Amino acid sequence: MTQTDLAGDRFSKEYVSQIERGKTRPTGETIQWLAERLGVDPGFLANGVSADERGRVDAALARADALLEARRNDEALEEFETVRAAVLATGLAELEARALSGEATVRMRRGEVREAIVLLERARALSESSAFSDIERADVLFRLGVARYKLNSVQTALGLFDEALKLAERSEIPSDHLRSNVLAWRSRCYRRRRDLEAAREDVERALELAESLNDKRTAADIYFQASIIADREGHWVLARSYAERAKAAYEAVADRTNLGRLMNNLGGINFLLGHPEEAVAFLKDAVRIALEVGNDAEAAHAVNGVAQVHLRTGDIARAEEQARYALELLGDRVDEVSEIGNAQLVLGRALLEQDRLDEAEEAFRAGERAYDQLSSASHRASAWVAQGDLAAKRGDDRAAARLYRQAADALQDVRF
Repeated sequence: MTQTDLAGDRFSKEYVSQIERGKTRPTGETIQWLAERLGVDPGFLANGVSADERGRVDAALARADALLEARRNDEALEEFETVRAAVLATGLAELEARALSGEATVRMRRGEVREAIVLLERARALSESSAFSDIERADVLFRLGVARYKLNSVQTALGLFDEALKLAERSEIPSDHLRSNVLAWRSRCYRRRRDLEAAREDVERALELAESLNDKRTAADIYFQASIIADREGHWVLARSYAERAKAAYEAVADRTNLGRLMNNLGGINFLLGHPEEAVAFLKDAVRIALEVGNDAEAAHAVNGVAQVHLRTGDIARAEEQARYALELLGDRVDEVSEIGNAQLVLGRALLEQDRLDEAEEAFRAGERAYDQLSSASHRASAWVAQGDLAAKRGDDRAAARLYRQAADALQDVRF
């Protein structure tokens, strides 16, 4: 066909020439009309990707997304890696952003947070195109906020969650599930900043959205966060009530990973309520479940919880043993510096109780180094108090007073 033949009575020859030379981008309606004249797939004419090819890539991404949703993380990552070349070959930004976001989520779950951020920054750049909706942009920002939170960049994460929520709320596309998740994670940021009132407000809004969707998995996550906030506020019976609701929901959706995390939480609450034996039983269940699903980091949280119970009930040797085991499980994960610091302090206090003062000092300093990465005054203060107790045991009252005063000054800047 000549350009005149293709143009027919609808367009000029010159207009067809401009399209061919890339000087003009036709509308979707024009592409559809030209495709019918040429007898080809409109998608292939627009971007070189046939409907069949896009369908194959869509199906592969759907399989990866399903594995991601089922938390079969290793299989999901393999699927995303397998489909990567096919996605790039399409040249379609929406498919690439979807693949990048999915792979990033898997990598976050595996502790590969910095690698996830690289992927999400690429997805964020793609989503700035006018071809993307506000909801799609909000989803990328939400995932990026989660990654930043995991690296303890709480203020950056808070800004990303704020932006994601603003985009989702102004969109006409329904987004209750996304907004619920954004609110739940923003609540974590407020909790880390000790703004418990704001944290509780976000959790209540998130829970309302999740319950309206009858989304048990999301509701379980939010009940879990509500339990943590109630715990921080000293409402331990309420915290246990929320945790038990979360436990029932996780069991209903067979989410053993989060069930293990919740058992850890229930262990801590029961200890605070004066039931150390029940606490240890919950914590041991948490360790068992975490190891069964291959989550060493969550197992370490529960092991450290067991160590703290032993420390506070006077079983010092077992406290030391469990704290060392927790540190072994945690390794050098950049997204677990808070728990590494906690375990070092438990280990240090167990060593202090055994009068192994030099070893205790080494553990306390390691805990302080870990907490330094959090930019959290309250965490650093706990390390200074521990070092103050060590100085007092050595008879160095002046050093002890200085460390206690340093901790008190830091806590004056913390909002309770």
